Amino acid sequence: MSTTVTGTSGEDRSDYTRDESREIRRRSLRLLGSLVTPLKMQLALAGIVLVISTALRVAGPALIAYGINTALPQVIAEANWMPTIVIVAVYLVAGIGGAALIGWYAVVAARLTQAVMLDLRKRIFLHTQRLSLEFHESYTSGRIISRQTSDLDSIRELLDGGLNELVSGILYGGFTLIALLLIDWRSGIVLAVAGIPLYFLMRWFYRNSQRAYRESRVVSAKVIVKFVESMTGIRAVKAFRKEERNNVEFGDLSGQYRDVNMRSLRLFGTFEPGMMVVSAFAVAGVLLWGGLRVGEGSLAIGTLLAAVLYVRNFFSPLQEVAFFLNSYQSATAALEKVSGVLEEQPTVPDPTRPIDLWQARGHVEFRDVVFGYASDRTILPHFSLDIPAGQTIALVGTTGAGKTTLAKLVSRFYDPTSGQVTLDGVDLRSLHPKDLRRAIVMVTQEAYLFSGTVADNIALGKPDATLDEIKAAARAVGADEFIQRLPDGYATDVNKRGGRVSAGQRQLISFARAFLADPAVLILDEATASLDIPSERQIQDALQTLLADRTAIIIAHRLSTVAIADRVLVMEHGEIIEDDAPATLIAGTGKFARLHAAWRESLV
Repeated sequence: MSTTVTGTSGEDRSDYTRDESREIRRRSLRLLGSLVTPLKMQLALAGIVLVISTALRVAGPALIAYGINTALPQVIAEANWMPTIVIVAVYLVAGIGGAALIGWYAVVAARLTQAVMLDLRKRIFLHTQRLSLEFHESYTSGRIISRQTSDLDSIRELLDGGLNELVSGILYGGFTLIALLLIDWRSGIVLAVAGIPLYFLMRWFYRNSQRAYRESRVVSAKVIVKFVESMTGIRAVKAFRKEERNNVEFGDLSGQYRDVNMRSLRLFGTFEPGMMVVSAFAVAGVLLWGGLRVGEGSLAIGTLLAAVLYVRNFFSPLQEVAFFLNSYQSATAALEKVSGVLEEQPTVPDPTRPIDLWQARGHVEFRDVVFGYASDRTILPHFSLDIPAGQTIALVGTTGAGKTTLAKLVSRFYDPTSGQVTLDGVDLRSLHPKDLRRAIVMVTQEAYLFSGTVADNIALGKPDATLDEIKAAARAVGADEFIQRLPDGYATDVNKRGGRVSAGQRQLISFARAFLADPAVLILDEATASLDIPSERQIQDALQTLLADRTAIIIAHRLSTVAIADRVLVMEHGEIIEDDAPATLIAGTGKFARLHAAWRESLV
């Protein structure tokens, strides 16, 4: 019974069981097959070119033997140079033709490699974007970057060099063995005997290097993850003086990476000399047996020379095969990781028969929803809630009460374990993705700005918006004034010097982005947390404009933001314990009244 191994489940392991390893190998081969299938004609052309070029290269020693055994005696005995001239001409044609075809093959192979890498790179990018938020919350950005960078580089090196060396080496070795058997089958027996220890040597190297390179990929991913996390979280690193600790941790990981690579190099350092010893014994055996037969007159000297050359040539491409095994193990481990990511399936799949909702009104309803991030921990137990279209509700409660979970379900970042979340009576799982994204927009505390201009960032939800529409959205939320003060106004690049904006300003840009998108349902998840007091006061009026004529769900710890809501829901342990207008709850004696009183005292 085989075990299905996904990219996240086995990401940081190197001790796979036999069933897991077999499944991973099949998964990797499926991916490789899907990449090369569209390139069958180019592969066939490359194969034909390589076979012909290899045959021409292998012909050299046989031509030399013929020249020594046949053409040279005619020169000595009869002064007949014609056979020699013909042999030399054929030898040159074979050499030049083989070289030309090898050059052509290199170009064809390079095109194949680049086509495969382009396809694979696009697949990873498109697939990771398609995967659900659950995947991205568990699979760190450093690991995804590792898949797109170092792992793809390893695969490219395999296709670009290692695979060419393997195919070329096997063909060259096979043709050489055939040629040797044709000119002197006894020397072929010597080579076959030498192949026995060579087989065990290569088997030993393959097995041990496979384990070493799998460990190498795991440690390499950890190094990248540590670097990316340290750089993206550099403010926290400096704020908590974590530099020294990071140095120690990164040094330990780098040391592990060095040790794994050293083990790999030691394996190769044993394999290569071992192969040279086997080669030396094979050549010596052919030379000894052939020399005895030359002395007896049963073997021509030219044939002996060709046999020695063929034996030496047989072992030469094995060096290339060794290099292939070196890169193959690295690429195989990388292909395992990449195929694991591509095997991941979205936990929030697109509907097979989507329902169009051209004009959403914004009526949101939770119908007996049960949800938990893990099977053993329920966040929302049998949760029901009706939010009429156009109503603004505020969610209040302690951390872990389920407020953000509720917002993620409305945005369909997650699907409920059971029950339904509906928009205008349509289950979100059946709603067409384009209608869902147009109808529901979430603004979070982490207002992310992409590379590009301020205008580009505001127009994220409406790429065809005019500059006048962008400016109108910015004015509506109070962002126009600070944008106009930037070096190039709306054309300022947010990632260049002079274009840097504060956390509060980023949040205002995200508000303008949401206003321009004009959704039927707007979710603000701690969206005012980054604003200072003056900015918060400034945005209260903007929020009135932003929330008008649409359904709004506000998650906020700041009760000043809650005041603009039509209705306040106090949540605790995934349940609503209070639900009423803000003024009514404040006048009461419940939890919200106590929270509001404490907040008012903090302002004094």
